[in-house]
Amino acid sequence: MTPSDEMPKTDPHEIIATAKAGLGRRFLGMGSLGLLGLLLIYIAFVQSPGLEWRVFLLVLGVGSLWIVDKMRRATATRIELTETELRDSDGTVIALIADIDGMDRGFFAFKPSNGFLLRTTTKGPNVWRPGLWWRMGRRIGVGGMTPASQTKFMSEIIAAIMAQRDLKL
Repeated sequence: MTPSDEMPKTDPHEIIATAKAGLGRRFLGMGSLGLLGLLLIYIAFVQSPGLEWRVFLLVLGVGSLWIVDKMRRATATRIELTETELRDSDGTVIALIADIDGMDRGFFAFKPSNGFLLRTTTKGPNVWRPGLWWRMGRRIGVGGMTPASQTKFMSEIIAAIMAQRDLKL
């Protein structure tokens, strides 16, 4: 094999694929959840049958509004895939490619909508970015408000990188 036949070296930190929440899905998700929170708070003050119900409805309403804010901040970023890692655009490393043990994209997989599920060899801290990704121990779910085309492309690239990595071993 001559040097001209070798594949060109790429920057391991170069972004290969991205997945970002769609604007319409963002507004629909946050709007629905925000409306639910406001309605729960309204019902708590106007029609609650007793103090216990009022407190319960207020807690649910405020919790819904808290999730809306968390979703707003989470979906303002995007997921980036490089040769070495899957990360959030705010710098949070979601998973190192070397740590990925398996991927599940099946129809009956416990995964986010329009997304995929990764299993890693090491546990990470539990993180939830509503509408974008989550991590529970060794499992990472990617997707939710992201378009299926972006997450499917990303999962295919990850599968190709994993297959290439496994051939080298």
